[in-house]
Amino acid sequence: MRRPVRPRSSPRSGRTTTRSGAAPSATWAWKRRSEPPHERRRGRGAASKKEKRSMTAPERPSPKYEPFGWHHWPDDFWMSYQFRRGLGETQEGGGAVSEVFQAATHITAGDFETWYTAWRHIADRNARRGDEALAAGHVRTAMNCWLRAANYYREAEFWLTPDDPRRLDAFTQAERASANAFTRMDPPGEIVEIPYEGGKTLPAYFVRSANGGPRQPVLISVGGLDSYKDELWFMTGRGAVQRGMSVLMVDGPGQGGALRRHGLVTRHDYEVPIGRCIDWLSARPDVDTSRIAVSGSSLGGYYSARAASMDSRLAACISHGAIWDIHERWKARDDNHGLAGHIKWVFGARDMAEATEIARPFTLEGVLEHMKCPYLIIHGGHDVLGVEAVRKVHDYATAHGVKATLKLTSEEETGAEHCQHDNPTLGQELMLDWLADVFGIDQNTLSFFPG
Repeated sequence: MRRPVRPRSSPRSGRTTTRSGAAPSATWAWKRRSEPPHERRRGRGAASKKEKRSMTAPERPSPKYEPFGWHHWPDDFWMSYQFRRGLGETQEGGGAVSEVFQAATHITAGDFETWYTAWRHIADRNARRGDEALAAGHVRTAMNCWLRAANYYREAEFWLTPDDPRRLDAFTQAERASANAFTRMDPPGEIVEIPYEGGKTLPAYFVRSANGGPRQPVLISVGGLDSYKDELWFMTGRGAVQRGMSVLMVDGPGQGGALRRHGLVTRHDYEVPIGRCIDWLSARPDVDTSRIAVSGSSLGGYYSARAASMDSRLAACISHGAIWDIHERWKARDDNHGLAGHIKWVFGARDMAEATEIARPFTLEGVLEHMKCPYLIIHGGHDVLGVEAVRKVHDYATAHGVKATLKLTSEEETGAEHCQHDNPTLGQELMLDWLADVFGIDQNTLSFFPG
């Protein structure tokens, strides 16, 4: 039976999970939507036109453009949101519009298997094309194909359960594709491991700008609840190197390889992993240590603000989507929430009740007043998380003397979705131009080249 359309303020319940402990390798069971009635086979025998009319199920809502962007499956909020994310990142080299819509034609709303198969197909195709292009000496084409493949692999694995071996395989293929592309840039990008704790490391990509001189300012870029370093190129990294900055795109605790390979769940004191990144950067002769900034997207907006409030070595901070208090936001969510499975994985929790309890110290109250650097808060005016929390972050910061700037992107200018997923180009332009100004970068002196 089809579920009714849910309003934006009440997203669909997408999956349930169970865990026997905090370790990622546990048993997970997720709900799946049954096949829509109008796609099921009818029994034998013909029916009259009148009977056909009476037996025909209501058609699914048509795709449409909303204030927050293209809404492909209006009766499936979270799947449409993830599709919108992949569609938007085509603008930054993370896909091709036709391929993304081609994948959508093979996806049944609410069916995570069709989602995986469709995205995996175009990911493998681009990875293969990249390898073939390199063999033919077509390096630029190879790099383009690999970047698309990396983002498609990320999309493919999104709804898989953490203990599904296909998830780590798709992630590994995404890293391979990213590494193939980044290491062939000029200057070559580096695949690095940031020393962390207990002998474990934080996987990262370090990419220098061709424009910035021998000692460059650096942006440390982290994702949020479900993004990781390979996606950050399309959200912040590309814009940074275009403006004369190096970028360190890192998987912190609860993200990417740190979570998938090392079992590192998230932590409220994110100044610790960010501090390890600053330590690593400070040992490099090609880094201007007086100009190191941090940006965090979505849940990362809390991470970045926390780090910049607690580590005075950071010269600027960006919350790409602001969050005031995680516990307060999640306390009404149960195990049927559309992202409950991922939340439990990232927080190392058995259920949402435990995840919410773990999230108690994830608040900027009593923290944000310690920030001494310029602070940009950029947030979608039609963000799925609403705008109340971002206003609270801004008002609290300014009331405590923080030099904070708030930018709410509107429906009219686009980019009004969470983290500007409907138009990430706009998000990069707003964030990285602001940061270039803070760092005193004269963009008139930079050489501009395609890509």
